[in-house]
Amino acid sequence: MSASRYTYLGPEGTFTEAALRSLPEAATRELVPMVSVPAALDAVRSGEAGGALVPIENSVEGGITATLDELAFGEPLMIYREVLLPIAFALLVRPGTDLAAVKTVTGHPAAQIQVRQWLADHLPDAVWESAASNADGARLVQEGRFDGAFAGEFAAPTYGLEALATEIHDAQNATTRFVLAGRPARLAAPTGADKTSAVFWLRDDHPGALLEMLQEFAIRGVNLMRIESRPTGAGLGQYCFSVDAEGHLTDRRVGEALMGLRRRCLNVRFLGSYPRADAVQGTVARGTGDAEFTDAADWLNRALDGRG
Repeated sequence: MSASRYTYLGPEGTFTEAALRSLPEAATRELVPMVSVPAALDAVRSGEAGGALVPIENSVEGGITATLDELAFGEPLMIYREVLLPIAFALLVRPGTDLAAVKTVTGHPAAQIQVRQWLADHLPDAVWESAASNADGARLVQEGRFDGAFAGEFAAPTYGLEALATEIHDAQNATTRFVLAGRPARLAAPTGADKTSAVFWLRDDHPGALLEMLQEFAIRGVNLMRIESRPTGAGLGQYCFSVDAEGHLTDRRVGEALMGLRRRCLNVRFLGSYPRADAVQGTVARGTGDAEFTDAADWLNRALDGRG
C-alpha cells in the first residue's frame, strides 16, 4: 500500500483539492487527482493510495450520493478525518470575455444549486450543462467548449482563466464537508469531540420500523447529526439509512446504540469514529455517560449476587 499517496476528486483546482491541502499531513503526501469519487476510493481499496479525500455533504444540497453509496455498498472503508470548507464560487472565463459574451456555463451539478439565483439575476439566458467537477468545468472553458465555469477562484491560474465575478453563492455560509477514507484499521482514541458514522438496513418493512431503530439512539442519549435514506437496489421501497452521530464508538452510549442496531437490523456497517472538524463537544445527557453505564452494570452485578 502506498501510504504516502492520497487521492482526491479531481482534476487539479477542485474544492476537494483545496480541502485536502488544508490537512497538515497533505504536505508530506503525493496528492493524486482522480476522475470520480469511486475512482478515488477504489485506489485506496486496491492499495494504490493510503487515503482518499472526497465530498460527503453540503449545507445547501445535503448528502453527496456518490460518496454515500460508495461507503455503504463498496468494499469496506473507514472514515478517519473530516474537513469543513466554506464554499463560494467564481465565474471563470477566458481572458477578455465580458459578461454579455457568456452564453453557455458549466460546473458540478451541486454548484448549479448554489448559484441558481445569481444566474437568474445576471445570466438569465445562459445555458447550463453539468461537468464532472467544477475544475473540470474550468478545463472545458479553457478548451473553448463553454464560455464560463463556476469553480473556486483559486482554479483560475491552473487553467489560464480569469474571474469575471467572485463570491457567488445564493446561500450565505455555504459549507461542504469532506471525509478522508482509508482501509479499516484500529480506531484512534477519542478526543472528546468526535463523530461516528454508520449505515444500517431494516430487517423488514412494517409500521414504526425506522422509529424503532432511531429509538436505539434516543434512549441512550445519542444525538444524530445527519440521517439520509439511500436505495439498496433491491427494489422500489428498499432503503438503507446513513447516519452520523455525536460521540465515539468507545463511548458506552454510542457502542450500545450500535449493538442495539446490530441485534435488530438486517445489516450494520460501521464507517468510523473520528474527530469533529468543528471540535464541538456534544452534550451528554444525564444517565448516559460512561460513569453512569458503569455504575448501572455494577449495580446489576450486585443484584445478581444478592447484594443489590
